[in-house]
Amino acid sequence: MTMLTLNINGEDKTAQVEGRTLLVDFLRDGGLTGTHVGCETSQCGACTVHMNGAPVKACSVFALEAEGAQITTIEGMAVPDGEDAGLSALQAAFKEHHGLQCGFCTPGMIMSAAALLKEVAKPDEAQIRSHLEGNICRCTGYHNIVKAIMAASGQDVSGIAAE
Repeated sequence: MTMLTLNINGEDKTAQVEGRTLLVDFLRDGGLTGTHVGCETSQCGACTVHMNGAPVKACSVFALEAEGAQITTIEGMAVPDGEDAGLSALQAAFKEHHGLQCGFCTPGMIMSAAALLKEVAKPDEAQIRSHLEGNICRCTGYHNIVKAIMAASGQDVSGIAAE
């Protein structure tokens, strides 16, 4: 067992972990179950989190590799306090534009989309689809996911038909 310290959603966390513990398991075992385990081979993207601001698939990172890192999970995306407490703009857009169906892929999709929106303020459909290539939606709901991301970036999606 090795002592691990990292910052998760703004809070420092120290724990003993085995060398083989994956970051996704560390997070879920610590109560952050929004990060989903899908394929366990880094193919589906359901386990996407941000590590030091960059999206990573938590099933392909050992917890010890995250030593000292800042980790943001889907739970950390929400606005915690104040007048605007609740869902982030991206989470609210997914809700409003039906960007989730069964919801299994949603945390990974939102985390990947947040990374894209940090790079490209108003991405077009092709940019969004390209950026989400590492995230699989089992319900084939990509159309509304793309629409939700565009809406979250402030683009008018009123003319885009829902699927």
